[in-house]
Amino acid sequence: MRQTPVYIICSPRPQVGKTLIARLMSEFQLLKNGTVVAFDINLKEPSLLEYLPDITETAEVDDTFGKMALMDRLIVNDGIAKVIDLGFHAFDEFFEMTEEIGFMKEAVRRGISPVILFVGDTDRVSARGYPMLQRQIPASALVTIDNEHVVRGELPAAFELGKVLRIAALPVFLKTYVDRLSFSFSDYLRHEKDSSTELHQWIRRNYLSFRELELSLILHGS
Repeated sequence: MRQTPVYIICSPRPQVGKTLIARLMSEFQLLKNGTVVAFDINLKEPSLLEYLPDITETAEVDDTFGKMALMDRLIVNDGIAKVIDLGFHAFDEFFEMTEEIGFMKEAVRRGISPVILFVGDTDRVSARGYPMLQRQIPASALVTIDNEHVVRGELPAAFELGKVLRIAALPVFLKTYVDRLSFSFSDYLRHEKDSSTELHQWIRRNYLSFRELELSLILHGS
């Protein structure tokens, strides 16, 4: 049975590069498969919907109707990858809900492969949030993102115990460039002839990391 991946990019902290990673993952899936469905659960942070309006829907988890509407979409094994940009304000509510309804077990039963991409940080809120995920999420489905733009230096040791995916920091002028609403990572790869540029290599390196992550899921699920 084919596996449908669901990538949940999350952090209990604002301003950790979560939407940037959701953009990268969404564009990677779109480039690889020709289709992806993204969900934006944010308040005031830079919004995935603003960057990728053609593939992104808004979702709510602060009432029962919104929660069930989202879960109905995530539990369908249709072969189309899903990407969730989970705002920090909804972190506790979302994972309380998934634990309450047994989302992880039901997802596996239906051929869904949920992957939680937790953006690590050095603060107390992140230190409390990570063990909560460890109790609920199988180790094979929990990945810490080490965003070097946010964590300057070593990740706290607790995060290093599981899978870690590192996102290198971009120079400020390139960060400003990719933060424009009109910027597309995949379009840049297609149109930039010089593959030796720092940005070209940065995008390719992250896409390859996502590909390796996906392959590890396939191997684990087989």
